[in-house]
Amino acid sequence: MPIGIVAIIGSPNVGKSTIFNRIIGTRRSIIDDQPGITRDRLYASASWLTKEFRVIDTGGIEIASRPFQEQIRAQAQIAMEEADVIVYVVDGQVGVTNDDREIAKLLYKSNRHIILVANKIDDITKIADIYEFTSLGLGEPIAVSGAHGIGIGDLLDRIVKLLPDNQASKFDENEIVFSIIGRPNVGKSSLSNAILGQNRVIVSDIEGTTRDAIDTKFVRDDKNYVVIDTAGLKKRGRIYEAVDKYAALRALAAIERSEIVMLIIDAEQGITEQDKHVVGYAMELDKAIILVVNKWDLVPRSQTAMSEFTKKVRKEFKFLEYAPIVFVSAKDKSRIDSIFKALDMVNEAYGRRIQTSVLNEIIQDAQVMNPAPFFEGGRLKIFFANQVDVRPPTFVLFVNQPKHAHFSYMRYIENRLRESFSFDGTPIKIVLRARK
Repeated sequence: MPIGIVAIIGSPNVGKSTIFNRIIGTRRSIIDDQPGITRDRLYASASWLTKEFRVIDTGGIEIASRPFQEQIRAQAQIAMEEADVIVYVVDGQVGVTNDDREIAKLLYKSNRHIILVANKIDDITKIADIYEFTSLGLGEPIAVSGAHGIGIGDLLDRIVKLLPDNQASKFDENEIVFSIIGRPNVGKSSLSNAILGQNRVIVSDIEGTTRDAIDTKFVRDDKNYVVIDTAGLKKRGRIYEAVDKYAALRALAAIERSEIVMLIIDAEQGITEQDKHVVGYAMELDKAIILVVNKWDLVPRSQTAMSEFTKKVRKEFKFLEYAPIVFVSAKDKSRIDSIFKALDMVNEAYGRRIQTSVLNEIIQDAQVMNPAPFFEGGRLKIFFANQVDVRPPTFVLFVNQPKHAHFSYMRYIENRLRESFSFDGTPIKIVLRARK
């Protein structure tokens, strides 16, 4: 389901990150604390009045070697391209500066909703001073104090009023919807062409969203596919295209709208921090994942090369043991069939439902084979399990003491489910409830 995006921009030291942290509150994914997954504070989820949205802190995108004006221009450009609502932060204590005027000129060109925020208004007697910012031509400013949380509720009220309604997916249930994600020069475009060039009928090219991803529907072996491809995104200038974090940001909209994420890894360069960023986002959004190692033709052939590379991938992505790894060469169009085998397998697993009686038999057997560790007052006991959703498969376990369910034991239960029901490529959500 597409969700609205809010970008926070402004000059250095105006308090962008403080406001960012106030907006997202304490809402943090468990992914942040899992080893092998790298996260930053560039992008986070938030909600207000039951409305969910994503927040971009463009202050996290810095180009140290570039002049200040170019950095600000990059910030504004990113916000104008990616966001539905732009929160423009100024320093309410300093007053209007030339930098503020330059940023305002850039924002005039956008067709986005803009909220002008005067930060650092810690004293209510200073509110009258903020009205000089109306000279920027961006409307009446909202007075806030990021440091003390004053005015943040009013800001959030304004944000959710301007955000578009969350739209249901435009794709059909019988379509396998996947995105091709990866760093620059890993071969996304070549791989997309190889996928679309083999035994398929192009149904349509759909105009992308405001994020510029291109959706292509095609049929292969009587199955309907949709590929959400960011490979054809236009270069917007060297200033921000050169920033790895920005490249990862460009992939987020495609990840959001797809069900299966294909992360393309360069066989020569191996896994990078940016690859981990992208996987972290996909995991946070509960997407199915396939790891595609491209340029395999450039790796010296040996009997152990594939198994050795697989070990490296598993070591780097410790919490992605369930993701299939496919080795291809987009240039030679070799092993492309293996991608479709993985897509079909993962799509089926992502939507798999398990009969309740069979599910409970596996859960009970798992407890007999490996009982949960003792806690003060007893031992964790799973009484009953039920699958409540798919895409991803979601299970509710009714237990005696949810708070005593150790992470490692839940991993054990998850692994037993995977072994028993072949949940390849898909995350599994387990919800614990106390039996009344």
